[in-house]
Amino acid sequence: MPPEGYLSIVLHAHLPFVRHPELPHFLEESWLFEAVAESYIPLILLLRRLELEGTPCRLTLSISPTLAEMLADPLLQERCAHYLQQRVELSEKEIERHRPHPRLRELAKRYLSFYSQGLRFYEDTCGRDLIRAFHKLREAGLLDLMTSSATHAFLPFVSNAECQRAQLVLAQQTHARHFGRASAGLWLPECGYQPELDELVHEAQFRHFLLDAHAVLLGNPHPRFGNFAPVQTPGGVVAFARDTATSQQVWSSRGGYPGDFDYREFYRDVGFDADYDYVKPYLQSDGSRHNLGIKYHRITGEGDLGQRELYDWEQAEAKARMHADHFVGSRLNQVKELAEPGFAPLIVAPYDAELFGHWWFEGPVFLESVIRLMARESRLHLVTLEDFLKVQPKLERQQPTGSSWGTDGYNLVWLNTRNQWLYRHQHWAEHEMVGLANQNPEATGSRKRMLNQAARELLLAQSSDWAFLISQNTAAPYAVQRFRTHLERFRTLREQLLNSRSAPPWLEQVEAQDSIFPELDYRLFRSDCSADVSLVSSNNET
Repeated sequence: MPPEGYLSIVLHAHLPFVRHPELPHFLEESWLFEAVAESYIPLILLLRRLELEGTPCRLTLSISPTLAEMLADPLLQERCAHYLQQRVELSEKEIERHRPHPRLRELAKRYLSFYSQGLRFYEDTCGRDLIRAFHKLREAGLLDLMTSSATHAFLPFVSNAECQRAQLVLAQQTHARHFGRASAGLWLPECGYQPELDELVHEAQFRHFLLDAHAVLLGNPHPRFGNFAPVQTPGGVVAFARDTATSQQVWSSRGGYPGDFDYREFYRDVGFDADYDYVKPYLQSDGSRHNLGIKYHRITGEGDLGQRELYDWEQAEAKARMHADHFVGSRLNQVKELAEPGFAPLIVAPYDAELFGHWWFEGPVFLESVIRLMARESRLHLVTLEDFLKVQPKLERQQPTGSSWGTDGYNLVWLNTRNQWLYRHQHWAEHEMVGLANQNPEATGSRKRMLNQAARELLLAQSSDWAFLISQNTAAPYAVQRFRTHLERFRTLREQLLNSRSAPPWLEQVEAQDSIFPELDYRLFRSDCSADVSLVSSNNET
């Protein structure tokens, strides 16, 4: 018997490229280490458990090129291992500190177990190579891996087709280098879409991408099955639309599961609660307090953080399993209402991977429980996006409308009074990069190095993360500094190239610092460049 419907859970793992070898410690690098400890390793471990048990699982995971580059970087791997070692050490100290307080001491023991398991896996089991761990899970049939644009650029705000193409082709090159093959699927950064962008996506050899629901619901013509069946775009790419209700049920910190009062409170952390001299060895070099990953309180309710009650680990995990049961039951009711003769609906549920574990500590327990329940469910099948296209290859043709996800669904997060100033500088640099590539069809030596680094600095400046952080006023000074630094480096390299000057004295240092995309070839930005994913520069030339 065929199922009544299908569910596709798509996780998007992404972080901006943050790497500062010039300093021994850098606070924003901890974004990566926290995600590794709390989200990526728990995800790998739960999938390995399912594999060993023979529990079927079909999950889609998008790993952005910037994240893949950081996960594979030896310097960041060393620093990540040190981060995990420090958490183990701090957990051991917490056990002693809370000897007079049995409940706190038991929680500290749980943290010691959590971080020790993560450290053992990271150091001993996978040899710090999470890329290989994800690759093995794909080969075992549990995961389908996708990518995003090279530096997670918000593509509708990239000003010309040459730069959009470069983002897409470089993403394919990077994904193939890390995972052995090109990616069939594309996570459009922020689900940002504009008509005709799908032509470039198709040219870069992607078969499908994800959009927010209203991109398809308001497309032309109106889709017969709403956002519960993919559509074929004029450019030849399949567009999957997210189910907003399903996403909100999991994503929302207020109306969704993560806001439940039994779950761990994110904002109460020993980094702020403990005596300063006690936590100082675990703080950054500037001595400022920040989260250290050990949290003893549950959400409890509204009001002052100081009034939070102690966390109950077992009770929280039991609640996560209960919510998983509710989630699967809700999907069954959903497909029962949507199904009709000859049509089995597809519910697409995309989430940021870091939600599961980092922001919602119990998220991995919820996810594992959902997968186990789905493995026993005959009416609703868990599939990847690629799986579904094999089941239902005939698709309705439609032109989706321009859109994004985020506040109000139409780019407001990435263009507002806080961050609008970015784009006049970004667009100038995009125009100039295309000109430089066209004027230098076959550069060699130091000139080629300068052109490649100019392209690299532009790509890093294009990251959607800077506009997002500025818009949300979260780490905004760092975002502004990063954007300005990359644009200034681009501007200097452009001047040197236009005036036929030698490379600036800092070029080698910057190449070592912004070391992302070693295969980058500036010729990707040429106006006559086709989206040939095999175009890889021989950057060993001197």
